Parts: sequence; structure tokens; C-alpha cells
Amino acid sequence: MSEGAGRVAVIGATGCMGRQIAAAFAARGTEVVAIARRHASQVAAHRFLALDAAHASSEQLAEVLATERVDAVVNATLGWGDELQSTNVQLVERLVDALKKTPSPPRLVQLGTIHEYGPVPWGTSIGEEVEPDPRQPYPRSKLVAAGLVLDAARAGELDGVVLRLTNTIGPHPAAESFFGSLAARLRDDPGAIDLTIAEAHRDYVDSRDAADAVVRAAETPSAQGVFNIGTGRALDIGTLVTALVQASGRPPGTVRGHPGAVRSRGADWIQVDSTRARRLLGWSPRHSLDASMRAMWETVRAERPRRTSS
Repeated sequence: MSEGAGRVAVIGATGCMGRQIAAAFAARGTEVVAIARRHASQVAAHRFLALDAAHASSEQLAEVLATERVDAVVNATLGWGDELQSTNVQLVERLVDALKKTPSPPRLVQLGTIHEYGPVPWGTSIGEEVEPDPRQPYPRSKLVAAGLVLDAARAGELDGVVLRLTNTIGPHPAAESFFGSLAARLRDDPGAIDLTIAEAHRDYVDSRDAADAVVRAAETPSAQGVFNIGTGRALDIGTLVTALVQASGRPPGTVRGHPGAVRSRGADWIQVDSTRARRLLGWSPRHSLDASMRAMWETVRAERPRRTSS
């Protein structure tokens, strides 16, 4: 698709990344078809289609894409627990099959995760040449999905690309994410907060910068294969927590951190090498850590439930 033109379907458009991706395309003049199970206010500016894509047949998906005449489709869905296979793998299987059946198939941008590479040695900058070796169910499922897209693209059966995103921060975080939940606690709890902080270093990219990478990947048909998306900086979790506390305006001692083991889907060291994305997509992160945390805090603070008088 050409820059700032055409139509794009965003599957999972109401999610934390989906809403940013839809907004990024719209800002460039691209018409967005937002696809999700249920309508939500964050996609009110776009054409909306209610569809449970994880359980739709390949024929249904093909019909939607052909009817909407989209030039690109972005899979921004994310599944956990019972939805791990249906959303992360089976949806992609059917989507790839649907694209094979679609006349003039649109370009596919598949959102993966940097966790597909699994744990790496301390100090490693994770480039696309690193051999994936995920240890947890979630990244394993995303790696399977990436393989489906890449194999079909190499076979000439579709035009597809995979972006492996690192952890994201910025506006409208997932409520269940580490920083999304911490921001809510800072909003709701006026007292001191005791928090277990993993002894880890992670690369966090602003969700708006990640969305910009998605747009560039959709608009650059010559870009093929895998692109890793991150800032290139591994920051210790304590530094990130301090930045969020500062953004909230709370005193420095508000959060009392206690060391703990890494129990999440990630590793204790994540630093992304995005050289390929910079070179072939012309992409680079624009938002500073402080700007990302301010945007996160402002949106979480605005979502405070209003108290009603009896």
C-alpha cells in the first residue's frame, strides 16, 4: 500500500496496541477498518466490524477482507490462558489460508514478541539473526504463528512480514501489565506501596512508536522477513518504576521496592537491536522514557472511576 492512502484492517483493534495502530494509520490518511469482538469507544472514529476472529473460519476471513477491499491487514490480537492456541495460532492459520484465497491479497503485518527468542546471555542485543528458543507457552505460540506467516511469504503464497515487539509502555496500558497495574495503584492508593521488583533489565518501547513501526512495515512492500522493534536500551526495572512515580507527582519514597525473582514470561535481560528496522523501514523511537511514563500516567489517571453520591 502507498504512504497515507488506501484501507487497512486492524484485527484486535480495541486492544492496547490495536488502538494505537488504528490511530497511527488514520493520522496518515489511511482508512481504518477496526475488527474486534465488541465495539469500544477507542475505535469510534473508524469503521467497525464485530467479528470473533479467533473462531472465524478462513472462508469468513477471506470474505471480510475481499468485501472491505483492504490493502493491508494487521494482526494485533493477543491470547492468554485458554485462548493461547485459538488466538495466537489457529487465528493465524486461518488468516494465512484466507489470504491465499483472496483476490489481490493485502499485505499482512503479524505482531510477534521479542520473547520468541527466549532468554539470551546478559548484554546481548537481540538481532534477527538470534535463533529463537522460547521457554514459555505464550512466546512459543507466537513463534509458531510467525513461522506460518514467514513460510507462506517465502513460498510466494502471500505478502507478509513479522514484527517482534519488545515490552511496551505509554498511553492506555493493559490493566494487567506490570506498569499498568502500578499506575492504577498510584492513582487509587494514597499511601506507601510495597512492590516486588524483579532484578531484571528490560527494553521498553512506547506503544505509539511501535505503532509507527507497524505503519511503516505495511507501507514498505520491499521489507520482508522479521523486524525487531525496541529502543536498544535495557533499563533496570527500578529505574522504570522511578520514572512512573515521578510522572505521577508522588513523592520519591511512595513505592518501596523489594527484590524478587523474574516470574513473568520474559527473561532477566532484554535489549533489542532494531538496526534492520532503522535501515529498511526508516523507523526509530521518538518518545523518551519520561514522555512515555507521563502519557501512561495521564491516561490511567483519567480512567479513575467516578464516585457517585447516594
